[in-house]
Amino acid sequence: MRCPFCSQENSRVIDSRTTDNNRTIRRRRECTSCQKRFTTYEKYEKTPLFVRKSDGDRELFSEEKILSGLYKACEKRPVSHEELENLVQEIKLELLNQMEQEVSSQQIGNLVMKKLKEIDQVAYVRFASVYREFKDVESFKQELDKLLSEEQEAGDV
Repeated sequence: MRCPFCSQENSRVIDSRTTDNNRTIRRRRECTSCQKRFTTYEKYEKTPLFVRKSDGDRELFSEEKILSGLYKACEKRPVSHEELENLVQEIKLELLNQMEQEVSSQQIGNLVMKKLKEIDQVAYVRFASVYREFKDVESFKQELDKLLSEEQEAGDV
């Protein structure tokens, strides 16, 4: 890091601390040549996450779009705003940890359903009905039957 005063390349770190919810490191430095002090900040470089839609289009990942769908699914359900925001953050983190720059909308939808099922089953069915585009009552019933059989299996264990 060059000194902003004398342009010397050598400096020593006097103090380091994290800021911005542990996303940034603030370093207090002292130039070894002119002894003047200055501050630098280190941040990790964010690479944008793109979503590949079913029609082939690409768009930037949007937490707001997921949250909007979750609000609709959880309307009049005992699910707090905080739970939904945490769920969106978990989904985003899981997608970023895959180290891919592009994910399919299907991956996101499946992840949302998986996590929503753990929070509220009625909201899960509501979300699934829109996401999977049930064409008739029979396909909706099949999803409910599947959910009920999973519940019974979990209760038997």
